Amino acid sequence: MTENHTGETHRPGRIEVVCGSMFSGKTEELIRRLRRAEFARQKVEIFKPAIDTRYSEEEVVSHDRHSIPSTPIDSSAQILLLSSETDVIGIDEAQFFDDGLIKVCNELANRGVRVIVAGLDMDFKGIPFGPIPSLCAIADEVTKVHAICVKCGALAYVSHRTVANERRVLLGETTEYEPLCRDCYRRAMEKETGGK
Repeated sequence: MTENHTGETHRPGRIEVVCGSMFSGKTEELIRRLRRAEFARQKVEIFKPAIDTRYSEEEVVSHDRHSIPSTPIDSSAQILLLSSETDVIGIDEAQFFDDGLIKVCNELANRGVRVIVAGLDMDFKGIPFGPIPSLCAIADEVTKVHAICVKCGALAYVSHRTVANERRVLLGETTEYEPLCRDCYRRAMEKETGGK
């Protein structure tokens, strides 16, 4: 809560986006910000896509196994239904949600809610992923985090898929994906396509 020039108090709403490749610490940063809000005795709600059951059906879990309770949902519209009287909303794996998430986040921020969104900004082909690019455009703050390229040690650019599967959404871990820098990714693509 802050006090404006007339002495009234209000809660400034905002949208914060944490994006980057896999293994870059997006979920870890989301959990850190949400824990700080809980410590400040703010009412926090966390949502994740119901399809993401890699570590837990009910919790948001980072790759290094830090976790926080969450509510799995099937569509972005459910966030508005389940978030009354909330100070801070956390949304993990936002790339898997429908484009309605943009309107939902705007509406929440306009109500005075702090909305923290984490997700992949690009898919395994380096193409902007889901609602994340639009959320970055309307966000008050965007934090791009980076993994380290497993081939050369530079900052990673993209999540390279290491298994033969062309589906855009393929939940996975280190056996399915690896973070690569732009140069190593380009070389990997050339090798996979035979230099075409």
